[in-house]
Amino acid sequence: MKRLAIYCGSATPANPVYIESARLVGRTLAERGIGVVYGGGRLGLMGAVADSALEAGGEVIGIIPQALVSAEVAHRGCTELHVVDTMHQRKQAFTDLSDGFVNLPGGTGTMDELWEALSWAQIGYHAKPVGLLNVAGYYDHLIAFYEKMGEVGFLRPQHRGILLIDDALDGLLAKMFAHVPIETITKMKASDL
Repeated sequence: MKRLAIYCGSATPANPVYIESARLVGRTLAERGIGVVYGGGRLGLMGAVADSALEAGGEVIGIIPQALVSAEVAHRGCTELHVVDTMHQRKQAFTDLSDGFVNLPGGTGTMDELWEALSWAQIGYHAKPVGLLNVAGYYDHLIAFYEKMGEVGFLRPQHRGILLIDDALDGLLAKMFAHVPIETITKMKASDL
């Protein structure tokens, strides 16, 4: 993997564990020679990932909608900063420029990005690993919901393994590097659906 898309919040929560985890991600990826593709912001976890990667000599590609550039939240220190018109273009660029996705804690935008990466993998739009870093148990309820989808039958057994989950960055990266693409819906027989 040469580049990973990092999905995370633009907020700075009171608990410093979230910012510390974002800094660890940026620094670790840079030290391993893995570029960061992210939302292009200078605030919150986004800014912490970018700053740490840049400080460690890493490549940081920001992708930001014009509306957020106009709101003056763009990180002008990125290796590259791509300005797009829409959020749809932004998410397509994440997919085009990265070899996988790592989700850190965040809000609704981060959730939107996570679910799109998962659904696109499920139907075969990409075969890239989708990772969830469960910092300080932040995603415990989401993980339980994901499992519930499978238990009820809204998530096929062969697709349950799309989401790679770990509480530690090293463990998550190891899972992502070992990732084997699953059988997608577009390759399944109608009788299996």
